[in-house]
Parts: sequence; C-alpha cells; structure tokens
Amino acid sequence: MAAFVSGCTGGGATGGAPSGGQSTGGGGTPQTPSAPGSLALVPADGAQGVAPGEPVTVTVTNGKVGAVTLVNAEGKPVAGQVSPDGLKWTSTESLGYNKSYTLNASATGSDGKPLTAKSAFATVKPRKQAFVSMNPLDGQTVGVGQPLAFIFDVAPPNKDAAEKAIQVTAEPKAEGAFYWFSDKEVHWRPREYWKPGTKVAIDVKVYGKDLGNGIYGQEDRKATITIGDAVIAEADGGSHQMVVKVNGQVVKEMPVSLGSARFPSNNGVHVVTEKHPTKVMDSTSYGLPLDQGGYRTKVNWAVRISNGGEFTHAAPWSVKDQGRRNVSHGCINMSTENAKWYFDLVKKGDIVVITNSGGPNLRSWDGFGDWQIPWDEWLKGGKK
Repeated sequence: MAAFVSGCTGGGATGGAPSGGQSTGGGGTPQTPSAPGSLALVPADGAQGVAPGEPVTVTVTNGKVGAVTLVNAEGKPVAGQVSPDGLKWTSTESLGYNKSYTLNASATGSDGKPLTAKSAFATVKPRKQAFVSMNPLDGQTVGVGQPLAFIFDVAPPNKDAAEKAIQVTAEPKAEGAFYWFSDKEVHWRPREYWKPGTKVAIDVKVYGKDLGNGIYGQEDRKATITIGDAVIAEADGGSHQMVVKVNGQVVKEMPVSLGSARFPSNNGVHVVTEKHPTKVMDSTSYGLPLDQGGYRTKVNWAVRISNGGEFTHAAPWSVKDQGRRNVSHGCINMSTENAKWYFDLVKKGDIVVITNSGGPNLRSWDGFGDWQIPWDEWLKGGKK
C-alpha cells in the first residue's frame, strides 16, 4: 500500500519520498490520541466537618463540564455556575451548618467519552456561632476620627482568623490596623485621621469561618460609609476657649467652661459618639451619688464625647464662668446659642481635643479613645 511505502526510507524504493524524507499518506498530520478526561470534586466523597463558607467545586481535566447538581438532604438545590472556559463549576451560595449534601457531576472528555462522579459529604456542626455587630452602619456619613468597631457576641479564640475575615477597603487608600480592646471587641482605624470624602467598604465575611475552638461566624455583613468634612474642636482648659475648625479652617471660637478641679475633664483626643437635643445628665450612672456632689439635670444640645460622662452641652447657669474658669463636672459647658450651633454642625466621628484641663488623660477604652494609643503600640494589636 502506498501508505506503507511512503513511510519507508530505503534507498531502492520507487514512487516514494526522497531518501531522508517522509510522506504522511494523503497529506494528513498524524493524530495524537486524546488523553482521557477526569473529574475532581471538592469536597471529596465522605468528607465530614466541611466549612460551609468554602465553595463546592467540580473541575474537569481534558474535557468540559456538563450537568452538575448539588442538593441537601431535603433535595433542595444549591446554585452554582460554570466558568466561561467550561472547565470548572463552582457553587454560588453558602451551605448550611450541620447539613448533608450530595454532589453529582457529569462531563465530556476530550476523547468524547462521558464522565460522571459523585460526592456525599456533611458540613461542620459549630459548638457556638458568633454574631458580629458593627459601628458605624451601612450608609452613614461620619467624621475623620471614626474608628471601625466590631463586637463579637461570643469571643473568637483565634483572633488572627477573626481579623482575616474582616476586610476594610478605603478609597483613597489608608494605612490601618486592628486593635483588640477586649476578647470580644476589635477596632480598625487608620494611622492618621481619615481624609474627608473617603469611601470605606467593610466586608465582614465570618460565615462558615472557623474562629477557633469550634466557634464559627453566624452571618456575613457589609457596610459602605463616607467620611465627611473634618470637624475638629479644640477645647483649652487654660484659656477657657474652644476653637472649631472645618477642613482646617477656623469657623468659630467660643468661651467654654471645663471640669472643675474636683471633677476635671480628661485631656486628649475624644470622638463624638452620639447627639441628643435633650438629655438628663445623671451622675449616678457613673458612680457619683447625689449626696456626694452628684447631679441629675436636664440639658439641651448634648453631644457625647466619652462613655465616662463627658459631653458638650448648653449650660446657661454657667455662662458667667464660661471663658473665665472651669466649674463643670467634666463636661464642656457652652451658652445655649453656642451649644445649638455646635450641635447642628457636629456628627458622629468628629474630633474634640481637650488640653490643659488639669485632669488625667482620656483612657483608650473610654468611648472611642482609640487615638490615645500611639501608632507603634496600636500595631501590637492588643492581643492577650
């Protein structure tokens, strides 16, 4: 046959290729047999304690994915999608805790042969589930001093895993880090105050994540916040004046009265946490009885700057002392007009810096005293 002849290189052959040449029998190219296809399923058949936050995948080698079904014990399907190249199927919704699933997959190999595989597996049963609260919340506009606070209702033993599950993305970018104030509460803040106009995206992806000792995240959460104008008030206990700056420009200076020698205000960087048009100030809430110099007084235009009872508020009874001496129980007293002006301007996350109060420094754990911790110390993370 010509095919056989053209495949020889003997010197006496006639009608074939020149010596040293090769013919391909009809001008075709030799075909390499297709390698057999294979399917890889994750999790593998029989797997137990699978983390439900991890995707289920079907990957084909030397072929294309066909029909894939993933169902729980009740037959309810779990959604998934095939990659554009047809080589991989991935689940697109999370699994449940302590559930059984069955994965059936088919594919067609490059050699045209059908492929099938099956995996039956079960997800982990958490010892406990941890829910994460956040501050601030989605959609809020906050000040340049606002830390990002995350509070777990169950303490995560593996703090590194907990931090890894919380993603903070800022535009423009901001250098920042986590710091643990307790076994349940961690804050993220930038090295310097936020830049006004920054958009911050927060993605708490704890669901299905092992946070240590059998504790898993209960649900994922997201938030997008905006950093507003830089509103920074500087209250000086020596001059008895408070200067208010917006984006670096002085917009108002007003007389104030800080805490008296017996009840001095705390020095340092305070962060606004809440506002109240009217509020009853009650010294017994922080351990000062009425019969020991305490008080229970209704005030207007109250802005909280620490959890220890420090506010800015209207104090018409001390107007004669404002700008002259410090007579309050630790708050920053203002006239009603000035207190209303400041109340209308300020928002959560704005800064109040107190100096020369004659009192101690604000504790880092008192409200949002985060800025009281030097950056080098903050980077140590506060873990114990």
